[in-house]
Amino acid sequence: MSHADYKHFLTIPTRWMDNDIYGHVNNVVYYSWFDTVINEYLIRAGGLDIHNAPIVGFCVDSGCTYKQSFSFPEPVHAGLRVTKLGNSSVRYEVGLFGEGDEQPRATGFFVHVFVDRASNRSVPIPSAIRQALQAIRA
Repeated sequence: MSHADYKHFLTIPTRWMDNDIYGHVNNVVYYSWFDTVINEYLIRAGGLDIHNAPIVGFCVDSGCTYKQSFSFPEPVHAGLRVTKLGNSSVRYEVGLFGEGDEQPRATGFFVHVFVDRASNRSVPIPSAIRQALQAIRA
């Protein structure tokens, strides 16, 4: 995978507290970057109202492959694309790049299932969100 394989990007600053005792960003922070780029996209492009929408996305599966570390204070350029779009679920792939990187320093996946907030039962992806997801489909 390279920079060109991703359809949407968000620059996320690293924070001093992200570094661990080894001087690089701790692995758990990478998952927060996945969550950030995905939800930023759903809110801005899909109109998701995370506080009041009757339908929300729950993460049901995720993973990350680490290739090269990040360190504070360098920014992270998170690339996002959709690789599978079902009736009620979506699989995203995320690439995390440093400034000027052509190859990602980490790659990952994240699966959302859309559910009715009140019942926690899966439901079809809302049309505005589906349109946004189709726009970044690989």
